[in-house]
Amino acid sequence: MERTYLIIPTSELPKVDFSQVCETSAETVRKSVDETKTFIKWDNNEPSPSFISNLTGTEGPYTNQEILTILATEEWTSPTEEI
Repeated sequence: MERTYLIIPTSELPKVDFSQVCETSAETVRKSVDETKTFIKWDNNEPSPSFISNLTGTEGPYTNQEILTILATEEWTSPTEEI
């Protein structure tokens, strides 16, 4: 299933209508390492969520492959400490 991904500032989470996206709540979203960003996703066979036009500071939209590349960066994944 193809999905569309949008990175948003965590400060915008109160504006997200979780009934229109795949995430379930503000408490369960994945956040960047510094917790300033998160992302939402929705199925491509669904219309874009209506609340998106009210969001500021968004990045994207991205495809699945594009978001995987972004999430693999140090901004989103803490480097493993060497033992």
